[in-house]
Amino acid sequence: MTELRYDGRVAVVTGAGHGLGRQHALELAARGAKVVVNDLGGDRTGAGASAGPAEQVVEEIRKNGGEAVADAGNVATTEGAQGLIQAALDTFGKVDIVINNAGILRDKSFKNMSVEEFDSVIAVHLRGSFLVASAAWAHLREQGYGRIVNTSSPAGLFGNFGQANYATAKMGLVGFTKTLAHEGAKYNIKANAIAPVAWTRMTEDLLPADFADKLGVDQVTPLVAYLAHEENPDSGEVYTVGGGRIAKIFVAEGPGYGQKETLSVEAVRDNWAAINSADPLTVFKNVGEQMGPLIQQLTS
Repeated sequence: MTELRYDGRVAVVTGAGHGLGRQHALELAARGAKVVVNDLGGDRTGAGASAGPAEQVVEEIRKNGGEAVADAGNVATTEGAQGLIQAALDTFGKVDIVINNAGILRDKSFKNMSVEEFDSVIAVHLRGSFLVASAAWAHLREQGYGRIVNTSSPAGLFGNFGQANYATAKMGLVGFTKTLAHEGAKYNIKANAIAPVAWTRMTEDLLPADFADKLGVDQVTPLVAYLAHEENPDSGEVYTVGGGRIAKIFVAEGPGYGQKETLSVEAVRDNWAAINSADPLTVFKNVGEQMGPLIQQLTS
């Protein structure tokens, strides 16, 4: 079996001081990548800051013979995101791989969620991923190569009680990822997203303690590493991963119902079963394909 290597590649990993991000950074470094380890160093709510977590991961990488540099910038700010990419350029001369993993939690039931609790989670997960990718984008385009892996969540894909802020951010990353895939295609920039299930400090209150060993972060990183590798042929996809299982998540559309006459409320009611039918499902690659059935109905 040929080992997948990242020799000569430079990877930026956000939220890499703990959990999934740490494991991603260690794995890529062990396989030859030069890594910029980013972590603000706060707690899981985003409070506090410390260079310690990122520096500890860098020290571990260097002890194992790898190359890495620490960055404690706040990726939810323009300055922090641009500084992170600049650290890669200044230290290693380029950037090839961006893994957006940084995140915080401010869980509350919707009736109790404040505007600040909503905005702060969006700022780190969604805006932070945008800012880091944006700071790297011109460099990836210019060199004609790039791999971006964004971190979504089952909570975003399917919703979850008490996580309106988190779910909104994570589903937003799906649309963001698919758009980057379209715009990066001719520059050999591939963007994909993962929806991981893993036992970390972010999820220890959400997952049963009995699953801690079975849902280790080491069960997620292999997918991330493959998506970040030059051999990965796919872009614009979302994969759920955890506990040794990986599956592709599809955004699909049923056959639906249509009529040439203007729809009425009663027509919607009377054809509700057809509207909700899931047989057969169609997976579209872009908006143009998705518009196809409607265009066909309008022109037939």
